[in-house]
Amino acid sequence: MRTIIAALLLLVSSTVFAQLQGGSGPLGGSNSNDFLPVNEAYQLDVSIENTDTLRLYWQIADGYYLYQHRFAFELNQDGETIKLEPEFPPALHKVDEYFGDVQVYYHGADIAVPVPTGNAGTASLKVTSQGCADAGLCYPPNKQYFTIDFSTGAVTPGEAGGGSTGQGGSAATATATVSTDQEQGGLWYMLLLAFLGGAILNLMPCVFPVLSLKVLSFAKSTDHDRHVQSWVYTAGVISSFVLVAAILIGLQQAGNAVGWGFQLQSPGFVIALAYLFVAMGLSLSGVVELGSNLMNTGSGLAEREGLSGSFFTGVLAVVVASPCTAPFMGTALGFAVSQPAHIGLLVFAALGAGMAAPLLVFSYSGAARKLMPKPGPWMETLKQFLAFPLYATAIWLLWVAGRQTGVNTLAAALLGTLMLALGMWVWNQSTWRRGLAVACVAAAVALGSMRGLDPAGGTAALGEGKVAWSDEAVQTLRAEGRPVFVDVTADWCITCKANEATVLFTQDISQAFDDSGVVYMIADWTNQDTRIAELLKRHDRTGIPLYLMYPANSSDQPLVLPQILTKSVVLEAIEAVAGKNTKVAASF
Repeated sequence: MRTIIAALLLLVSSTVFAQLQGGSGPLGGSNSNDFLPVNEAYQLDVSIENTDTLRLYWQIADGYYLYQHRFAFELNQDGETIKLEPEFPPALHKVDEYFGDVQVYYHGADIAVPVPTGNAGTASLKVTSQGCADAGLCYPPNKQYFTIDFSTGAVTPGEAGGGSTGQGGSAATATATVSTDQEQGGLWYMLLLAFLGGAILNLMPCVFPVLSLKVLSFAKSTDHDRHVQSWVYTAGVISSFVLVAAILIGLQQAGNAVGWGFQLQSPGFVIALAYLFVAMGLSLSGVVELGSNLMNTGSGLAEREGLSGSFFTGVLAVVVASPCTAPFMGTALGFAVSQPAHIGLLVFAALGAGMAAPLLVFSYSGAARKLMPKPGPWMETLKQFLAFPLYATAIWLLWVAGRQTGVNTLAAALLGTLMLALGMWVWNQSTWRRGLAVACVAAAVALGSMRGLDPAGGTAALGEGKVAWSDEAVQTLRAEGRPVFVDVTADWCITCKANEATVLFTQDISQAFDDSGVVYMIADWTNQDTRIAELLKRHDRTGIPLYLMYPANSSDQPLVLPQILTKSVVLEAIEAVAGKNTKVAASF
């Protein structure tokens, strides 16, 4: 049986490397468009309007914004610290994936800050701000210091504590580079986002069945075995993420652009993954006993086998997580691919640590384990029940392969699945039948590799009121004065499908698009498409979903919506580009 599993793993890995070596165009992501340093994205001028008012003006680069609620102003004079209350100008409402409903500033922010009357002499001004890029990077809070001379009206950039760094006139621009402490703070912030995104991945439907199997194995384990297995599982998850990162970085440096989930654009990889889920499901259903070397569900096997099973479960969890994009992941991955290799690897390692953390905590938490019933017949029943989510995942993967290539390839893959099941059933019958089992698995691999049977690949049909994306069509529509919404999606992207089912394709949102005259365009990235890859690259994205709301004015930059959508987010974006109230009666 190990021969069968080895063949399946070889099929999965070979399809990935064949795609990496054979593709001639970009697969997604970015290797050239780095994010701006914080002092270039947000350039601040400070001046004294009169003796009781300071004027602070931020020039904000296109595609970047500042949070209104993250501003803070402190004046330090004669050893006394005074918190200043600013007078904010009107801001744009935004539903942010980090802070929720917020007010933000694009292009510029002109803020008046009253100061106590009767000031004379010098004082130190501390200004705190925080902003993000639409493409996915969120900066840590940025602290800047200025020396204010109320007697002469001079403002000079300063250091913490009020030390002046140069001569100034009536206004000075804060152009000092970000300090080492701020750079380190930014890295820690991105590592935290990666950790949180990895932890949320465990709740995704593509990961949960595998995680459930691992939790099930804890019911019969001793404390020592449970602790060791959880750490080995953690090593499997982290090492897999680091390996993925190393491949991505290597390909980027070789001139390719690769993104999260790119391997699912290969029908061969998708079919191989479906085979793997079927094999695991048959094992849980009792058709064949694969032992702990695969799923680590047994309790009387050798320690070495159990540890290898835990490690492989971690690897498998990373493989099946590739269709999912959790909140916070987009920012962290966008940051990772724009940094030196060692920083990128560190961010991916933090992503893996976050994904492994819940199981690791569970293995040490006595309170969590007390919630589980005592070992008994229920474990066998639950194990058999968990086979059905695996079968469902395999069906979905085969559907994706059919959408990519067509019904004939899907039929061949289904026949290959049947041969795989037959081979696994024959395997344990007797020794001489194992040759027949290997032949069945070889036939399954051959059937899963068949291509070119269909006159045309599986291009997803466009829904009512939706048109296919192209750069030329976007430009033409905007020249006609029509706003455009671009939905970059794929059949294998679970996050995309969830957004479509709960938000984008609902009657309320469809009606809002129609009422406002916004054209809904779909950029289908189910299969490789260099034009869509270039679109992602222009917006510094490493994967999908990507949602762009283009104003009718062709000189305006598009709004980049969060990867996890809500109805209010989409309605606000429609209202912003259409210039009128498009809110409909709906429950949010």
